[in-house]
Amino acid sequence: MTSSGSRMVRHSMRMMAGTFLSRVLGLAREVITAALFGATRQMDAFLVAYTLANLSRRLLAEGALSAAFVPEFTRVLETQGRKEAESLARQTLTVLLAAAGIVTVLGTLAAPLLVRVMAPGFDSEGMSVAVTLTRLMFPFLLFISVAALAMGVLNSLDCFFIPAIAPALSNIVYIALLAIVALRWGIWSLGYAVLLGGVTQMVLQWAWSARLGMPLIPAIPRRGNAALVRSMKLFLPYAAGLSLNQLVPLVSRMLGSFLDEGAISVLNYADRVLQLPLGLFVIAISQAILPLLSKQVLAGEEEFSIGVRDAVRFGLFIVLPVTMGMALFSGEIVHVLFFRGAFGEWAWMGTSGALAMYSLGLPGMACSTILLRALYARGLPREAMMVTTFSVIANIGFSLLLIKPLAINGLALASSLAFTGTAFVAWRLLPKIKGAEGIFDPKWSAPVLAGLASMGALIAVLKFIFAYPLSGGILVRSLWILLPVILGAVVYGFTTWKAGSPEWVWIREAMARDA
Repeated sequence: MTSSGSRMVRHSMRMMAGTFLSRVLGLAREVITAALFGATRQMDAFLVAYTLANLSRRLLAEGALSAAFVPEFTRVLETQGRKEAESLARQTLTVLLAAAGIVTVLGTLAAPLLVRVMAPGFDSEGMSVAVTLTRLMFPFLLFISVAALAMGVLNSLDCFFIPAIAPALSNIVYIALLAIVALRWGIWSLGYAVLLGGVTQMVLQWAWSARLGMPLIPAIPRRGNAALVRSMKLFLPYAAGLSLNQLVPLVSRMLGSFLDEGAISVLNYADRVLQLPLGLFVIAISQAILPLLSKQVLAGEEEFSIGVRDAVRFGLFIVLPVTMGMALFSGEIVHVLFFRGAFGEWAWMGTSGALAMYSLGLPGMACSTILLRALYARGLPREAMMVTTFSVIANIGFSLLLIKPLAINGLALASSLAFTGTAFVAWRLLPKIKGAEGIFDPKWSAPVLAGLASMGALIAVLKFIFAYPLSGGILVRSLWILLPVILGAVVYGFTTWKAGSPEWVWIREAMARDA
């Protein structure tokens, strides 16, 4: 019999496989953008505009929608069959398109006010560019809303690879458009690239859900549809909680607008580098476990509790060595990726420091994201809102406390500290039942700590003996980073395997099942 741990790992590995391509292309996209536009006020204006358009997406489409829709869709699919599940998805699409349409119109009209609130330190030119770009990109919400609903349907049907590679197609379109029009259209080319990328992401996932027998065609919502009513009742509190959480990037950019010119761009570049491990591991695992946890709720409290414990353990098992590697190699990683064209030494040093600070929050991000999915699966909107409220308050508090002594690094460190605290709050709020205790018992933690110690010692020795070749070619510098990282990962994996980490049993079972 396949364990819940191996099922979780199998789904996560499928997500990781697709996400890897998407994140690598996303990183390439940022490298190209950095070379073309550097860390300038115009780039700051684009990032403010993109953040505003993206906030509504995270709130309506990939945030509250996923949290409210996936558990209910999974329950209907398991208990009432595909026909009723399809009906629920089509009615939900109608509601979602109406909400997204209203938000798009309001966001377009309120663009000057939104930009003024988000970036009060901008001059008139930066403000004008940001307002125009905000209006250009707000329709992105409509396209990505359909894509997000299709992703929820596909995940519930145990299809994880296609939703994971959909952003890769979006990034390919983005890069191709920049290659054609960036020199002629300037900063405006970024806005059109975002829109076209959203369209392609929507089309791929919509077409694949139709291929699997779930065509997402809007249907008139039925007032008597109990599943739809339950989803909407959960949607509103989840949306309220997530709207609070979206204050975090707003505050970061607002405070960043008062720092040196290019500070917002530096924070964005560091965050984009972080998105590779974050998306590849944290988001992939959390996306994979929401449908699984929703099914485990139906199977019983104990199985659900063990599923949560295993997910947190697997997330930390993967993320902890990644955190160590990112923190130790932040300067070298940024230099290899961005140090060219308009991206100079100031941007390199600023982005490197911010990346190191952001990296420290990866374990907290992993735990808090997974535990929030557990709260969503259990249908606990009040607890989920409490978690997001704490996250916002902690982030704002740490940002205000650290921005003066640490400037850009302070804003990045504030995010890491807030995520770490949020993970502890989420764990305390999740109902404790048999099977969840002892998540960090010595049988689990000792092999992981031994693996981290071995990996850290090896990397430290290699860095001390072989200096980073600043003046070397791109291939030489890339190999300098790649080889110790691979060796460190091998040492970590071998140590944890020999020490008896249960994650290796799950990985072996998952690979055997997929073979």
